[in-house]
Amino acid sequence: MFKKRTIVMLTFALAMGLAAAFVAKGWAIKRLTVQEEDAGIPVVVAAMQIPFGKKLEETDLRIRKMPEDLVPSSAYNDIESLGDAVATGTIYPDEIIMKEKVAGFGGGSALSAVIAPNKRAVTVRVNDVVGVAGFLMPGNRVDVVAAKPEGSHRKFKTETLLEDIKVLAVDQTASPEKDKPVIVRAVTLELTPIEAELLVGATQEGMVQLALRNPLDDSKKPEPKPEVVAEAPKPKPAPKRVVSRSQRVTVIRGTDVSTSRVSM
Repeated sequence: MFKKRTIVMLTFALAMGLAAAFVAKGWAIKRLTVQEEDAGIPVVVAAMQIPFGKKLEETDLRIRKMPEDLVPSSAYNDIESLGDAVATGTIYPDEIIMKEKVAGFGGGSALSAVIAPNKRAVTVRVNDVVGVAGFLMPGNRVDVVAAKPEGSHRKFKTETLLEDIKVLAVDQTASPEKDKPVIVRAVTLELTPIEAELLVGATQEGMVQLALRNPLDDSKKPEPKPEVVAEAPKPKPAPKRVVSRSQRVTVIRGTDVSTSRVSM
């Protein structure tokens, strides 16, 4: 009796163990399936550091899977959709390639693809002083100070001509990655057509100097106050002439003379 009871209990325990193993296996398979489904969607990321202005090559990119809820809406899902894109800023390894960080490349120089709409690239000749001792790099912001000769004795009138202007390139380099100052001969600035006219005019009339700005500084010089012109005093009105509406009549009667006022 005792032996039979033991066999029944062992059989029951074995059945329960098998059932638990079966449930655990199903849970593990389901869990792994969910993880595979949640492994994410394909996203294009940088395989290496891509400098500003460089045309994106297939070797610069790779596909990485990420959870869908972490992928920006402007990300690319395949390398082919990028086409002939150019980096509009430095892209670092494993950074997601987004539409805001690239621009279409229609041919010509790669620099032309990173010029903002309605802007122009204008190059000015510089030296070690004008070029801020070689500390200028693509992506910096500068002010343009103009100095025009005024009269004799080498007097100059100076003014801040342009403010918060983006540097597109120094010499023939559009990449901001460099380790030490380099003396350059030319700086390319991103300007509106009106700003370009002002800059070219200033270079012909005098000298220009570039002033490097802090990247977090977006302040502008205060607008000049309009000059108050004193008005000339108004002339006093001329006194009105009083016109008499009556006349005098002299009456002579013999030796008597009298004067009478007659209204008109």
